[in-house]
Amino acid sequence: MALQREIAIKRTIRPKELRQIVPLADSTIFEMEQRGQFPRRFAITPRCVVWDLAEVETWLTARRATPVQRTPAPDLTKRRSHALKETDQAR
Repeated sequence: MALQREIAIKRTIRPKELRQIVPLADSTIFEMEQRGQFPRRFAITPRCVVWDLAEVETWLTARRATPVQRTPAPDLTKRRSHALKETDQAR
């Protein structure tokens, strides 16, 4: 009997399922893919793109392990236009 190799079938997910797993907008996912910060999609037909579920899960695990630096709040006192109005204490 010949040795049979086990073929691991990777599960792929379509955009609708990806949005359930990763709650980001399509445009955000696309931009992150272009920068190399998110797993790349691939086309299985001219009109159907999918992601490898294992790659997405690995990305999620890595994101959970490394906290994301939050952007500091802007300093509103340095505005050049539309300056903050002072509140009228007399009212």
